[in-house]
Amino acid sequence: MQVFKNIFQFYMQGFKSMTVGKRLWAIIIIKLIILFLVLKLFFFPDLLKTNFKTDEERSNHVIEQLTK
Repeated sequence: MQVFKNIFQFYMQGFKSMTVGKRLWAIIIIKLIILFLVLKLFFFPDLLKTNFKTDEERSNHVIEQLTK
């Protein structure tokens, strides 16, 4: 358990002493959030929910597509 505590403290001290790195990590995190939100909303619509009314219909469709 002491090993994990030492590793955690090592990284915490490293992140606390960063100057430019904090801004870069913030930019990276913001870009990832925007990227995944855009991908989720516009490029991966929930087609099963729009095309089928019940969970049973959705599951039957998926099983049919997988077993073809």
